[in-house]
Amino acid sequence: MLILSLHAGPHDSSAALFEDYRVLAAVAEERMNRIKASGGFPEQSIAEVLRIAGVERRDVDVLVCTRGYFLRRYFTYWRAHEKLRESVRRLTGHEKTREMNVVVSKLGRSAYDVFDAAAFLADLGLRPDVRMFFSNHHFSHALPSLFFTDWDEALLYTADGSGDQVYYSHNLLRDGVLTNLYGDDRWLGRARPSGSLGLAYGYVTEALGFRMNRHEGKLTGLAAYGEPTLLAEMQRYFAVTHDGRVEMGFTDDLAMRSRFHELAQSETRENAAASVQALLEWGIREALARLLEAHPVRRVGLAGGVFANVRLNRVIAESLPLDEVFIVPPMGDDGLVIGGALQFLLERDGLHHWLAQRFRLGNVYWGGDHAETTTLFGADAGVARHEGDPAALTAQWLAEGRIGALYHGRMEYGPRALGARSILASPADAGVNQSLNVRLQRSEFMPFAPVVLEADAAEVFDIGAGNRYAARFMTICCAVRPEWRKRIPAVVHIDGSARPQIISREDNPLYAGILAAFKERTGLPVLVNTSFNVHEEPIVNRPDDCLRALHEDRVDFVTTAEGVWTRA
Repeated sequence: MLILSLHAGPHDSSAALFEDYRVLAAVAEERMNRIKASGGFPEQSIAEVLRIAGVERRDVDVLVCTRGYFLRRYFTYWRAHEKLRESVRRLTGHEKTREMNVVVSKLGRSAYDVFDAAAFLADLGLRPDVRMFFSNHHFSHALPSLFFTDWDEALLYTADGSGDQVYYSHNLLRDGVLTNLYGDDRWLGRARPSGSLGLAYGYVTEALGFRMNRHEGKLTGLAAYGEPTLLAEMQRYFAVTHDGRVEMGFTDDLAMRSRFHELAQSETRENAAASVQALLEWGIREALARLLEAHPVRRVGLAGGVFANVRLNRVIAESLPLDEVFIVPPMGDDGLVIGGALQFLLERDGLHHWLAQRFRLGNVYWGGDHAETTTLFGADAGVARHEGDPAALTAQWLAEGRIGALYHGRMEYGPRALGARSILASPADAGVNQSLNVRLQRSEFMPFAPVVLEADAAEVFDIGAGNRYAARFMTICCAVRPEWRKRIPAVVHIDGSARPQIISREDNPLYAGILAAFKERTGLPVLVNTSFNVHEEPIVNRPDDCLRALHEDRVDFVTTAEGVWTRA
């Protein structure tokens, strides 16, 4: 059964295609239209996942959608004069959208009752007998954190700015039963006002001159340079209940925004960032601690945009009595298309069968593999190909201080570059952070991330059973062992931490081969890995994106599976 899963939201719109429990493809709309964190309807992503899988729209059996944004014409509750007005807007190209979860909450009806599925399927070019399924936002976040593990007991905890008008969810797997403790459809429209720590973090991001829902990672890095001088004042507005719910003392989100802007602008950027980071760590840790007291399990799955925060994830892993933490690699709203399909499969097959299909992820290379890369590069007179083993030559040039890009195989899914669309450099020179940020027109406060082979990870980093799986996807930070900090300064933050990616040869032979050759040449088992993109652009997707970066001197060379390329 082919399942097409879509998310059309204000940001991170995306599409995925499943064949039952197998992910065939997943692509974020931003990678296609080149607009960072792109929202709206994911038309290009739909076409791309179908292209990757080699199927047609007529082959799709199930359509899964989040309760996001749809054109108003697809809603069935309009009165006659409203329908006429929407028809005029359609003819003039000014159609408006409505958010499904708001409509459902306002009318007290299900998504299926207020939506014209037949018209929507027809406009998408899908068969009229395709089954349509609407997914719950937070359950879609949560389910991949369980499906991509082998846990028999776990707490699944989600947190974000808002989704389906809910900020958090708590789900418990125990004794073969998956129970929602908080945040399912019973809470749709009931959770406001509530304590969204994700929104609080976003408001401080905004107050400090960055873009909310995009630059929160900058605050995570900046926080290490400050002191949490505002923490006590910020904590006054939040409380954690005995059953792990975060609540706030504001009447609404706008009141919180106003107060947190005022607080953030009363301090230095560093101290404001440190304060809201400490607030986030306190609130989420306290909520989890109370949930674990009531439901003592040893494994926690995390998802939602809040858990893009690698410092928070470290606090959870290291300060709570847990055996393992796993963070969904596409933890933000791009992960909803994965969880939405899994939610449909859970409803279709039941929990027992669903649990039996689970597996641990080796990689998230779910995007396109562009077979025309070598032809396109070879036809460009401004590019030269260098003979020799790509891994060995790449390692040599990196050891000499050059900056290279790795562009090969299927593109990663999620916010992190994980060795398919990565920029690589030597970690031995701390100055590479500044020089590379200039070339990429970035302004970052956290060093670039390290990549390390699985066999070397524990020697260099504080890696153990609890955080190893999460570190495969660069979703958690940890301490760099003291004896290594001066040897690899480019990847060590001011607090002695790093956010490593652990890889195996099985999952990416070329990537692993470069690391092994670099270690043999330099004695360093680590490389710098940062995303292959320029400031405010998405990670490169097509070969022409890659060529443009090479011509613009963003990198010194590009390594593909077929060779190493430089400007001629």
